Amino acid sequence: MNSYRIALNFEDGVTRFVDCGANEKVLDAAFRNRINLPMDCSDGVCGTCKCKAESGAYDMGDDYIEDALTEDEAAEGLVLTCQMIPKSDCVIAVPVPSTACKTGTAAFSAIVAQAAAFGDAAYELVLDVPDAAPVFLPGQYVNIGVPGSGQHRSYSFSSAPGAQRMTFMIKQVPGGLMSGWLGTAQAGQALEMTGPLGSFYLRAVTRPLLFLAGGTGLAPFLSMLEVLAVQGVNQPVHLIYGVTRDQDLVMVDRLEAYAARIPGFTFSTCVADAQTTHVRQGYVTQHMPPETLHAGNVDVYLCGPPPMVEAVQKHFKAQGLEPASFHYEKFTPNHPSPVHVGAGA
Repeated sequence: MNSYRIALNFEDGVTRFVDCGANEKVLDAAFRNRINLPMDCSDGVCGTCKCKAESGAYDMGDDYIEDALTEDEAAEGLVLTCQMIPKSDCVIAVPVPSTACKTGTAAFSAIVAQAAAFGDAAYELVLDVPDAAPVFLPGQYVNIGVPGSGQHRSYSFSSAPGAQRMTFMIKQVPGGLMSGWLGTAQAGQALEMTGPLGSFYLRAVTRPLLFLAGGTGLAPFLSMLEVLAVQGVNQPVHLIYGVTRDQDLVMVDRLEAYAARIPGFTFSTCVADAQTTHVRQGYVTQHMPPETLHAGNVDVYLCGPPPMVEAVQKHFKAQGLEPASFHYEKFTPNHPSPVHVGAGA
């Protein structure tokens, strides 16, 4: 292999991908792509270029000094990009905003292939992928311009990186700007998009996974599950999908298909409405078996509305449980507000 793909995920959620030669240092590859990663000495002495490798294999050599990167830091996955030579595709967390590195989000256009309604619960927006579309990490989102409005809305990819078409699961909101447009969307229409964005994405899987989805917060998990189905996973994965009404429980057939494709993947569903006929009434916190928490040795990913995020946090605290890592994204129907937290990651 002549090069590896390196995802640089910045503090403000912007992600840029660069190709790094088999014997090229990450810092050099970034500069070649006009991305000015933090640096000073470029000789492994000052530690200014320190970042965190969240996945992938690499060689750090032995030309840096311990004052720049201690053994404990290296054991935690911290790297010096001026010395790091990738040996596989990698994801690197850069602890500064993209603006500080003179880079930003990519802008591109996509063509509507289909906008399918799931009753009054959600739409699935399907787009033909343009040649100039950027790569993204499973779980990330893009800003989609609503035609004729001058405004945009943010939605997570439900498709996997590299898929022939981009898909999005979008909640139907009465009177909503995007919902109103989707009701009249026609194949062939162009949409303006910027991204990818977000620090909510699937990390390297080294522990059991617990996915918690609220409503259309299922979208990023569909992207993650497709990646796990293709790449394989040797850890148990459990997803709990909670909705408000019976009719909001959509795309369950896709979860059933993933359960057949991914060894060790299981899922359950629940409905909050007190009048539900569903077998599990209540919220995700009421249907979280202890065995899915693995006594804290679990990586938790949550995507849902703010009350759900807060309820799960309170539930963990009440149980005296601290997951090995906890990544979450909050959203509201009209103005997504992505937030990422990693505890003990």
